[in-house]
Amino acid sequence: RIAEVADWHLDLEEQPDNHWFDLDLGIEVDGERVPLLPILLDAFEHFTPEMRAQLREADEEHKTLYTLEDGRILPLPTRRVARILDVLVELFDRDGGLEKDGRLRLSEWRAAELADLTRREPELHWRGGERLRSLAERLQAFDRIEPMAPPAGFRAELRHYQQEGLGWLQFLREAELHGILADDMGLGKTVQALAHILAEKRAGRLDRPALVVAPTSLMHNWRQEAKHFAPELSVLTLHGTGRKQHYDRIADHDVVLTTYPLLPRDEEILLGHTFHILILDEAQQIKNPKAKAAQVARRLDARQRICLTGTPLENHLGELWSLFHFLMPGLLGDERQFRRLFRNPIEKHGDAERAERLARRVAPFMLRRTKEQVATELPPKTEIVHSVPLTGTQRDLYESIRLTLHGKVREAIARQGLKRSHIVVLDALLKLRQICCDPRLLKIDAARKVRRSAKLELLMELLPELLDEGRRILLFSQFTTMLGLIEDELKARGIEYVKLTGKTRNRATPIERFQNGEVPLFLISLKAGGTGLNLTAADTVIHYDPWWNPAVENQATDRAHRIGQDKPVFVYKLLTEGTVEERIQEMQARKRKLADNLFAGADHGKLPGAEEIAELFGPLE
Repeated sequence: RIAEVADWHLDLEEQPDNHWFDLDLGIEVDGERVPLLPILLDAFEHFTPEMRAQLREADEEHKTLYTLEDGRILPLPTRRVARILDVLVELFDRDGGLEKDGRLRLSEWRAAELADLTRREPELHWRGGERLRSLAERLQAFDRIEPMAPPAGFRAELRHYQQEGLGWLQFLREAELHGILADDMGLGKTVQALAHILAEKRAGRLDRPALVVAPTSLMHNWRQEAKHFAPELSVLTLHGTGRKQHYDRIADHDVVLTTYPLLPRDEEILLGHTFHILILDEAQQIKNPKAKAAQVARRLDARQRICLTGTPLENHLGELWSLFHFLMPGLLGDERQFRRLFRNPIEKHGDAERAERLARRVAPFMLRRTKEQVATELPPKTEIVHSVPLTGTQRDLYESIRLTLHGKVREAIARQGLKRSHIVVLDALLKLRQICCDPRLLKIDAARKVRRSAKLELLMELLPELLDEGRRILLFSQFTTMLGLIEDELKARGIEYVKLTGKTRNRATPIERFQNGEVPLFLISLKAGGTGLNLTAADTVIHYDPWWNPAVENQATDRAHRIGQDKPVFVYKLLTEGTVEERIQEMQARKRKLADNLFAGADHGKLPGAEEIAELFGPLE
C-alpha cells in the first residue's frame, strides 16, 4: 500500500544544560506522525558525493521509495530529500548514530547549519527551539555585520577593518557566541580587543573582570596599550611571586592580566571567579589540548571567550580543533570525529569538498584579515614596539652590572666632569645594552653562566609567525656577534636566511637571493647594510637592538620603505622592559635630540645632564 505524505516537520528540543539540543525530522503520513531520520539512516551512513550528484540531477517530480515498518511504501520527492540530506548528513555522526528515540543530538553551535536547512526548505515546519532558531538567524546574518565606531573614551582612531572587527566582537557577544580574531600580526588585534572591553564597560555590562591570558613576553604590551588607548579601564597584573597579595582584588578590576605558565599554578583562585570576557592572546599556545594550561583554560568560567592569534593553524588541523574545543565544544565534534570527518580527508587526501565544509562551519566564528587584504587602509609604515621583561639570572646580572657601572660613572663625573666622562658613560651603556641583547655578548665570567636571553626568545617566537604569514624580513643588529647567535637559533629550527656584515666579501649574492625570493630572511649588521641598499622585496623590518640615533635607525628601515616599495612596511622594535633600552626610547619621545647629543661625540652637542644619566642607570622595577 502507498502511504500519503502531508506535512514535513522539524522538531527541536533543548537540553537542560543549554549547550545541546535534540533534532527530530518527521513527516505526517495518513494523519500519523512518522520519524524520518531512522528511515534515512542508511542514506546518512552511505551518502557519497556521487549519490549527492545523482539525487540533485533527478527530475523535480521524481520520487524515491522507502519502506515503513508496517510494510507501506513511502514515496518521497528525491530532490527534496537530497536538499535535506545535504545539510543533515554533515550533522550526523556515524559513530554516535541516533539517540534511542530516533533523534539526532547536536551542539547548539551547529545552529547555523539548521538555518541553512531553512533556507533550502522554506516550507519545512519548525516546532520548538525558539532560542536556537533565533541564534541560527543571527548566524545567517553574519555577513551583514556593520562596522562599529570605538566607544567614547577610547584614545585611538580605528581603521575601517578594525571597526569591522569591533562590530564582529560585539555581534558575537550579543548572540552569546565566541570566536577567533585571526588577523595578521601587526594589524591591531590587541587594540580591537581593548575597544571591545571598553565598549562593554561603557554599556554597563562589564560587571565582572575581563581576563586576558597571554605569553609572559606580552604582559608589558597589554599594560601599556591599555594605559594608552583605554586609560579608564582598571588593570590588575597577576605576575611574579608577589601576585598572591592581589588575589582578593581580582573582582575590583576591569581587566586582569595573567600568563599561560601561571594558569595551572593559580587554577584554584581563577576557577573561583566568573569573568565577563576571557581572552587568550597568542592562543596557539593551547594548540596541544592535553597541556595543563589548555585544560585549565577550558574550565574557566566566562560569558564570552575570544582567541587572538595570527596563526590559528601552524602545523596541522588538530590545532584549529583545539582552539574551537576551548571556544565552543562540539562545533567540530570530538577529536576522533574531527580526525575522521576533516583532518584525514583534507591532510591525507586533499579533499577540497571537506576543506570547504570545514571553512563554512567555522566562518561565523573566525575573522581573519591579511595585510594584503587591508593594504589600502594601512599607512606606508607601521611601527610596533615589543617589550619583554628580563627574568631570572639575566635580570640578576643586569642589576649587579648596573650597580657597578653606575658607581663608576658617578665617580668619573665627580673626578673629571661630565664632558670628559663621555667615553666612560658610553662604555657603561654599551655593556648594559649587551646584557639586554644576550648576556653572551659581555665577555665576563658572570655573563657566561647566564643561559637564557629574554629578547632572543621573543625574537624566536615572532619570526616563525611572521614567516608563516609570508613576510619578507630584514633583521638589523649593530652587534655582528649577536647576528651569529641568532644564526645558531635559525639553523636549529631549519629557517633559511642570508647575511650581510662588514666581513661579507660578495655583497651582491645575498642581496640577489633575498630580492629574488629565494630566502625570506636577511640578517644585516647596521653598519654594513644600514645605508645604500635597495631591498624593496622586504615588507617587514626588525630592529633587534635599538640604535640611539633615530636617524640611523630610520635609514636602516628605509632599506625596505623607499621609492619602489608597493607594500605597507611593518617595523618591529624589540626592547627589554624597564632597562636602559626602554629608558632611552622614553627619553627620545620626550626629547628627540637626546640620543643625537649623547652619541654625536664630545665636540658635537652636549651630554645629558646628571639627572638624565641617573635615569638611564636606574634600577629595574
